[in-house]
Amino acid sequence: MSFDLMVFRPDSAPKTRSEFMTWYHSQTKWSEEHSYNDPIITSENLRSWFMEMISTFPAMNGPYTVDDPDNEFVTDYCIGKDVIYVAFAWAIAEKAYEVMKRVAEKHKVGFFDASANDGDILFPDNDGTNRPIDRPGNLSSLQQIKRSASPGQENASVQEILYSKLNLAQEFAGTTSQSNFKKAGRKWWQRIFGAK
Repeated sequence: MSFDLMVFRPDSAPKTRSEFMTWYHSQTKWSEEHSYNDPIITSENLRSWFMEMISTFPAMNGPYTVDDPDNEFVTDYCIGKDVIYVAFAWAIAEKAYEVMKRVAEKHKVGFFDASANDGDILFPDNDGTNRPIDRPGNLSSLQQIKRSASPGQENASVQEILYSKLNLAQEFAGTTSQSNFKKAGRKWWQRIFGAK
């Protein structure tokens, strides 16, 4: 299980939620005929975004791979022509969200909270500020998880809240390995919030 976010070329993506989600599902079929770990195939803005991101969140795969299996900041990037899908360890979710959103705005690329049910879809406006295409007060996936905390978890991390809800605390106690998180499966959002 991972904390997933995505950046995208704003000139390639539809600007209504329903059309965007159709486009997003098409992008994440990973059907382009190239490897998905080299930023050479993507746009200049997405490539610049990637190069800045890997200074904080090193790449797990591709030409910029960092071989450091104990580094919880090592991150899985899946790079398409129009999107970069990023899978972070839950232990760094809050920092990842903050940094990725800020760097997306800096490089004038769109931002999608792929871990949320109805996650924010942000496009840069004329002055370069990323704005939601709908639902201006929408909660991020992290905010939704924080709001779902049980009594006594007010100061718990997002990872701790999530694991307690999924009864994963014992199974994954003390681990930050990306492969271990993925073993938990991708239906965690439905299990927590009953979302479709």
